[in-house]
Amino acid sequence: MRKVAVIGAGMTRFVRRALETPKELSWEAARMALESCELTMDDIDAVCFGTAPDAFDGVHMNGEYASDGAGGWRKPFMRSYVGGGTGIFVPIQGWYHVASGMFDVVLVVAEEKMSSYYPHAQAAFLTIFDHTTERPLGPNLLWIFALEMNRYMSTYGLKKEDIARVAVLHKRNAAAHPCALLGDANITVEDVLNSEVLAWPVQRLDVSPVSDGAVAIVLAAEHVAKRLTDKPVWIEGVGWHLDTAYWTNRDLVYPRYVEYAARMAYEMAGIKEPRKEIHIAEPYDPFDYKALHHLEGLQLAPRGRAIELYLDGTAERDGDLPICPSGGLLGVGNPIAAAGLMKIAELFWQLRGEAGERQVPGNPRRGVAQAWGDLMQVGTVVVMGR
Repeated sequence: MRKVAVIGAGMTRFVRRALETPKELSWEAARMALESCELTMDDIDAVCFGTAPDAFDGVHMNGEYASDGAGGWRKPFMRSYVGGGTGIFVPIQGWYHVASGMFDVVLVVAEEKMSSYYPHAQAAFLTIFDHTTERPLGPNLLWIFALEMNRYMSTYGLKKEDIARVAVLHKRNAAAHPCALLGDANITVEDVLNSEVLAWPVQRLDVSPVSDGAVAIVLAAEHVAKRLTDKPVWIEGVGWHLDTAYWTNRDLVYPRYVEYAARMAYEMAGIKEPRKEIHIAEPYDPFDYKALHHLEGLQLAPRGRAIELYLDGTAERDGDLPICPSGGLLGVGNPIAAAGLMKIAELFWQLRGEAGERQVPGNPRRGVAQAWGDLMQVGTVVVMGR
């Protein structure tokens, strides 16, 4: 397999948009990514595109609809989606396109426009669960995650005010992100604890917001990357895993789907001790407790102890293991498929030293990005290094 580098990235603001269509958002991000590495669509051999299920955008056959906006006109084009895991899975697809030798330069685009076409993703989730064993319960995402959060807290004796520190740190980090929806440099733990209860213990500020947005990156084979830039960021390892689709059958206290995906990516990257060899982590954080859940699955903290990274300052931007220096989904926003690719773009900028006010000090050399989704059973992981 050939070495593959990220050589360019672009990102729209993650806000609710009344005017732009999904294809227009896709092109805005794609244009920025191409301009960042001084390429045009003439230089692109193929396009990999990701959105979550069509209902989230409210457009039937969304891959075909958005293909020209994503740059796929008269080019090999592939759409993939695994719900929230899409933003990490679609660059894995792009990586395979280049690593296999089929293409030298691939444009990867992920987009979601959740606010205008559909009132909320919950309307789609009401119909996707098993018709016999789960749908009669009237599954609501918030109460499913409330069950999981409660199980996690109860198992390890975690306090709600401690978990709120995750939301506080991520939203404060997002205050420095030019594309963020909910960045807030002054938010406090009390603000989170005093926010509206949605389904106990989940409160409004524990949750990422509905958002619209797109992200794009440019992948290139080694010989092309070294010609185009002196700062390539290499994709060193990729991994994915599917757990059972029946959330009622899973032990909600630990995300095995993340662990197995991470072990696959780490093995490919030659990582033996993740906590020592990873310098930045961008775990998937649609809820504050999920960042903790996923950090443990990523083998960056022992089970039940990820909260210690936030309590002792390790997770701060200038800490020993900066976590979501971007601000994550909790601060930047959560256009489902694009959210994961935002994390890939953030690692690209961080590892090149181009993250501006968000820049992690100390010249970090390696980072991990992770996403999660579909029926809450998909784990996708990418390790990147310079």
